[in-house]
Amino acid sequence: MTVQEAISQFLFHCQYEKNLSPKTLKAYSIDLRQFRTYLETELQLTDLAQIDKVPLRAYIKSLFGPLAEKSIKRKVATLKALFHHLEREDEVAVNPFRKIDVRIKEKKRLPRTVPLADMERLFRYLYRRKDEIEERNSTTYKTLVRDIAVLELLFATGARVAEVCNLKRADVDLRMGQVRILGKGGRERLLPFGDTEVLQAVREYCSLSLGLADSAGPFFCNKKGSRLSEQCVRTALRKYAAKAGLALVITPHMFRHSLATLLLEEGVDIRFIQHLLGHSSIATTQIYTSVQERGQRRILSAKHPRRLFRIAATL
Repeated sequence: MTVQEAISQFLFHCQYEKNLSPKTLKAYSIDLRQFRTYLETELQLTDLAQIDKVPLRAYIKSLFGPLAEKSIKRKVATLKALFHHLEREDEVAVNPFRKIDVRIKEKKRLPRTVPLADMERLFRYLYRRKDEIEERNSTTYKTLVRDIAVLELLFATGARVAEVCNLKRADVDLRMGQVRILGKGGRERLLPFGDTEVLQAVREYCSLSLGLADSAGPFFCNKKGSRLSEQCVRTALRKYAAKAGLALVITPHMFRHSLATLLLEEGVDIRFIQHLLGHSSIATTQIYTSVQERGQRRILSAKHPRRLFRIAATL
């Protein structure tokens, strides 16, 4: 069996037997194509029987430098899944990863957040710009209304940008003021808008948008009526942040981080935040407690009762 045949068999198993999501299948395909290309171009290996721990170690070593630790871990995990499947199907006698101890330590990076004052400044700019447009039926106005609705939903729900862009018309319930989010692993969560201004922004988008009659169609559309892309949201957000005078480069994912951090600072239970963000493990959500520690320092400095009396200065 060739490496290409082994990869094809594995992807077939992932798609039709494990029923993995299209996003996961795409990531697996990319990782395994890069692996096969390395074997063929760098090591001149095409036969599966030739793949043992030596070429695997060489490939893993080649990943360091160009890629971040998180990306390397994902690519190694993909290879482990591949060889686990091949061993179970008796295509390889022994999984070569049984003879390799791969430990990739990720650097701990705190989530990047948007200060609340900057968030308010951004939204004030967007609503002010909307009010300045006189022609309510113009493409410019409709686009801005759509973008405001997208950004309001991102901040209101903490959803990932892909989750918002993938919304269907049937997922948005204006009467109940809630949205059904389809997250990673096919897990659904039902989230309220949480604020009347968010609901009003989404309602205005609906009132101006055509093509929303199809419940199975995309909720947020581009000018051609197709699904709004994640890149379109990122580009628009960068543009609006610059025009609002923000020095910070903002990404949609920072809305998610900011909401989680601000809710923790307000004393919201971390289990609720876990559900809100769609984390399968509480350990993923706990990273926001590290960000919250910054706020704790400011609170203690400003509010601690010890500040009410000074002794050293009077001695």
